[in-house]
Amino acid sequence: MHKNPQTKVLLTGATGYIGKRLLPVLVDQGFHVVCSVRDKNKFHPEQSIRDKIEVIENDLTQKETMENIPHDIDFAYYLVHSMAATKQYEALEKQSAVHFREALNKTKVKQVIYLSGIVNSQTLSRHLNSRKNVEIELAKGGYALTTVRAGIIIGSGSASFEIIRDLVEKLPVMIAPKWLKTKCQPIGVTDVINILTGVLGHEKTYNNSYDIAGNEVLTYKEMLLGFAAVRGLKRYIWTVPVMTPRLSSYWLYFVTSTSYKLATSLVDSMKIDVIANDDKINKILKINPLTYQHSIKKAFEKTEQNAIISSWKDSTVSGRLDYRISDYIKVPEYGCYKDIKKKYVEDIPTCLDNIWRIGGETGWYYANWLWEIRGFLDKVFGGVGLRRGRTNPHNMQAGDTLDFWRVLYANKPEGRLLLFAEMKLPGEAWLEFRIQGHDLVQTATFRPKGLLGRLYWMAVFPFHSIIFTGMINRLTSPVKNH
Repeated sequence: MHKNPQTKVLLTGATGYIGKRLLPVLVDQGFHVVCSVRDKNKFHPEQSIRDKIEVIENDLTQKETMENIPHDIDFAYYLVHSMAATKQYEALEKQSAVHFREALNKTKVKQVIYLSGIVNSQTLSRHLNSRKNVEIELAKGGYALTTVRAGIIIGSGSASFEIIRDLVEKLPVMIAPKWLKTKCQPIGVTDVINILTGVLGHEKTYNNSYDIAGNEVLTYKEMLLGFAAVRGLKRYIWTVPVMTPRLSSYWLYFVTSTSYKLATSLVDSMKIDVIANDDKINKILKINPLTYQHSIKKAFEKTEQNAIISSWKDSTVSGRLDYRISDYIKVPEYGCYKDIKKKYVEDIPTCLDNIWRIGGETGWYYANWLWEIRGFLDKVFGGVGLRRGRTNPHNMQAGDTLDFWRVLYANKPEGRLLLFAEMKLPGEAWLEFRIQGHDLVQTATFRPKGLLGRLYWMAVFPFHSIIFTGMINRLTSPVKNH
């Protein structure tokens, strides 16, 4: 199709795993991209493309916000899904699709492209059935709908890749659920992006749906062993029939970095074979998919270069709340407990470097074993724990995950980093680092909920005093901490 800067493409899910990767490709191809996000404060496109895109705020569950969609869009991507963020996710997904369809019927859009899941089985999981219902609703619009249905997507930062990596690299021997014998057809994220851009404006694909997958049908066990082979690891896996879906979810939750809600949704889907009906889209677009092992190698190239464009953990679904950053960026004062520590800084650049490496593999500088115990307890009570790590080992921006924290604000030249706790708490917690003059001010704020919250603060305060004192001493050390 003819591409020019006047061709407008609406991109929903622009802060999501696929959306973040699709955006620069669309811009590079010459489109004017309208990015639809729920919270502009979580959206940080590269500086090089900011003058080539437009950003609007929409919440697809709130019909009134859909008025922000420009009338003159030509094409649209629907990349929104909840991955079981709430128990009512099926109703919310359907409602979102209806609101989107009704809003787009008021525009001049020609084609909507929807990324769904492969739904060829007679019995579908709740998650896949919800995806299918979304497709049915979107198809009722006054535009051409193109649906591309993917199974397991392999790429740096994807949920599938990170879960497989957690299992293989942490467990030399696995006693695993029987669903490891389920068959699937993984596809590399590079091929997904090529297909999503390939069908854009391609009239032959209008009002059609396509399964997208690699050329190999593998069991989940074969995928784990294939990953191990790429990494040069010897792994032994035995499957047992006694693990119930609940036990399987706990197994996945405690061993990997996934949340419990996501683990439950994944286990529900993993009981069903996910195999493509055909590969006709590859023939139409002349695509030769990467092999599974090639996709793994490509993912590790990105990981080792710290060039991960997007991660599934960036979504608030990986945390405890679906909230707007702007609602929490002003730390409250009234009714809060605070632990404020201040220390003189001899070398401000080194201090900031230390702060900007905090968490993940670096750890928290002092009494890391206590942080690990807190992370374990968080997992026991259904929280995210410490296993999410960092989105990027060197840089931070609002919306990033940082172990069981979420980055609300990160401005290194200003000397301020603000984190919001996503661990299970009887209240809300913030942790702030701020350079004031030649001092580092480190503030832990806790807003309790009821009596339980107040008792919690009293119980942990002695430990906080030790941990936070040790941490500020290490952060202000003139020696760069690694």
